[in-house]
Amino acid sequence: MKSLILAYGTVSYLSFLAVILYMIGFVEGLSVPKDINSGVSGPLLESIPIDFALILLFGLSHSVMARPAFKERVTKFMPHAAERSTYVLVANIALAILFWQWRPISTPIWSFSGIASIILLAISMLGWVLVFWSTFLIDHFDLFGMRQVWLNYRGIEYSAHPFVVRGLYKYVRHPLMLGFLIAFWVTPNMTLGHLLFALLMTVYIFIGVIHEERDLARSLGDNYASYRERTSMIIPWR
Repeated sequence: MKSLILAYGTVSYLSFLAVILYMIGFVEGLSVPKDINSGVSGPLLESIPIDFALILLFGLSHSVMARPAFKERVTKFMPHAAERSTYVLVANIALAILFWQWRPISTPIWSFSGIASIILLAISMLGWVLVFWSTFLIDHFDLFGMRQVWLNYRGIEYSAHPFVVRGLYKYVRHPLMLGFLIAFWVTPNMTLGHLLFALLMTVYIFIGVIHEERDLARSLGDNYASYRERTSMIIPWR
């Protein structure tokens, strides 16, 4: 059983790596079979509801499954060690469906070429670097379920890490989300479809952050309240 859980967690983690790498190509229009602007644009009144539904599918599954009440119910039917891997796997599937079924809307909003295009692409790629960097500051393998299945395989009881503020988290509470926002919004070629994607993902990010912070405040108490008071949420302005 422990070997099966480890294998399950490993597959989930490897699928995450495949999906996040594809997401970079999808958003940036780099080396993937289908990116955010690929294909022929269909009727606007058909494309917008479909794209909205795809992001809603991802957002609801990703946010609902992250809530403590949902985790408590799920772990009645599966081992605790597999819960995080299941969360990651479901998010991977939702994103894969989004990439597959996304309807491009090619109406241009802005377009840059030459050195301006290179600079904007470089800034956007720095956003992706920030995403990955942030995960390692809080324990990348715990975040994506590998620590849980590995400890279970070794027969070691899982315990959450203590609340510690390090690196970028000293300046913003959610540098990972800041990285996503940079990656989504900074682009040399903004189409209406890309704008819709960036806008809806931004709305989801802020809704998700609000719910996450409520959960953190309940579990961490005064430590997190003090941290939230002295540190900006996403934009490092204080």
